Amino acid sequence: MEFAVTFDYLCPFARNVNEAVLTGLDQGRGWNVRFHAFSLAQVHLEEGEPPVWEAPEGRSGVLALRWGLAVRDAIPEAFPRVHRALFAIRHDRGADLNDEEIVRETIREQGLDPDEVGRLVEDGASLETLAAEHTEAVERWGVFGVPTIIVGDEAVFVRLMERDRVDDLEKVLDLVGFVRLNEFKRTRVPR
Repeated sequence: MEFAVTFDYLCPFARNVNEAVLTGLDQGRGWNVRFHAFSLAQVHLEEGEPPVWEAPEGRSGVLALRWGLAVRDAIPEAFPRVHRALFAIRHDRGADLNDEEIVRETIREQGLDPDEVGRLVEDGASLETLAAEHTEAVERWGVFGVPTIIVGDEAVFVRLMERDRVDDLEKVLDLVGFVRLNEFKRTRVPR
């Protein structure tokens, strides 16, 4: 199966789905997956503000996205562990995704040289990638948030309630092609 999954390190639901994808891949699922960046900061801009890829400083989550994209595109074998670790900055440690020292420390903890990755980030390619991927997601598939799973021309926004559940992800993947179902939303979340 071939699909894409959107991510922004700000979102706990994106974490749940992205971790399930990573675990499924670790378990040998025959998936061909593209991790597709999407900026929630861009979605929440005030009218008239420049896009986050033109003015990234201080934009929530954009720094971490840039570092994640730099690793994904230049050091792909390290991306799975870096991807998990960048989600953990906010969701396990409660730390700031815009704090470059925290991001650098996280990169170092994953066995990479933060200066090397920093040079990749500073060359601007990751901002261009963020702009291209976010724009494509919006224009081609109508993406409005994360996580969105994309299979061919079908895109489905989902919120899985538990982390790292490959079985839950597989149920969603089975439903993506069921185009007569537009919305299925619980009025209350049983807990």
